[in-house]
Amino acid sequence: MKKIAMMVGLAAALGFSNAEAVDLTWKGDLRYRYQSDLRHTDGATGEHSRDRHRSRVRLGVYPWINEELSGGIQLSTGSLTETTSRNETIDDQFLADPVYLNEYFIDYHPMAYGMNGAANIILGKRAVASDLVVVNDLVWDSDLTFEGLTLQYGKESDGKEKDGLTAVVGYFPLNERSSRTAVAEKDAYILAGQAAYKGEISEVSYQLGAGYYNYANFDVVNTTTYSPAYDYSKKDFNIAELFGTVGGQITEKLPWKITGQYARNMAKNADASGIDDTKRDSYLAEIKIGDAKQVGQWSVNADYVRIERDALTILTDSDRNAGAATNLHGYKIGGVFHLVQNLTVGANYFNFKTIDVANITNHLLMADVVVKF
Repeated sequence: MKKIAMMVGLAAALGFSNAEAVDLTWKGDLRYRYQSDLRHTDGATGEHSRDRHRSRVRLGVYPWINEELSGGIQLSTGSLTETTSRNETIDDQFLADPVYLNEYFIDYHPMAYGMNGAANIILGKRAVASDLVVVNDLVWDSDLTFEGLTLQYGKESDGKEKDGLTAVVGYFPLNERSSRTAVAEKDAYILAGQAAYKGEISEVSYQLGAGYYNYANFDVVNTTTYSPAYDYSKKDFNIAELFGTVGGQITEKLPWKITGQYARNMAKNADASGIDDTKRDSYLAEIKIGDAKQVGQWSVNADYVRIERDALTILTDSDRNAGAATNLHGYKIGGVFHLVQNLTVGANYFNFKTIDVANITNHLLMADVVVKF
């Protein structure tokens, strides 16, 4: 009965009185994680790791209303302060875990004027990899869900890129300042633009693209609202990104893929006087073998990352270097095995240092069990 009531409520919210007219797709995943963090200082003794058990739960319903209209609502564990994590640490004497609205969006893909569903107009909150073209987590953490307006060409309604050209433009509010005085009316937002091309040559697939992300009015100091805290006073971020992948097959069931990303903060205005011109660059290189899509299959991957102090913001991956967003370099290695239908086991190891602190290494081990349905 609860499921039927939710279907009827969703259809009514989207403006339809007949729930049978809506084709609903349910998607979810459960992840149980053991995580061990160790900060090692050269020459130190008696160091101990921080060991945690963590979980992530996501459940969503995605209605296909007609050939021009679809949408989605997803609930997730998470936090009111951590933008880049949906993890719940198990440490509260069995209290019920909080659940938040992680996605809510309307996707209008018009058929008129020769569009034939090739473009998507998305309003609301959606996973970053569905809104934008994301090949890896150098610029954007994989748990991010962007809020705002997105215009897409060349993406499927589920967020995947089609072969050929993909173009994306997005407007994503960050902070609305409620004061109505002329001086204070400077809402913070991101303007994003991307173009990419996906194709294949001689059985080698590839994707090449570029993006530009303009942070407006984000020169703020935060110490209490969000985790981790940040100080962007006298800074500005206009991030240009180049990205690409190439891949193929080693055997019929064993693919390979190489990914590369480069991003640079291009901000040059007077408000960016706090930026060091020698610390604007970041890059990531990854090689992956296998995809673990079927039972008995596996995958392994390794990447190297370097992010200079003023290259990116806190919206980059949150797992590197004990949660530090920038001023870091190091590597990650990992692997996944598809144990039974819809269940995988895997592990990732991170080894990162602060760029200007050579004697401290942050080690991080994550062991995961994931069920998708």
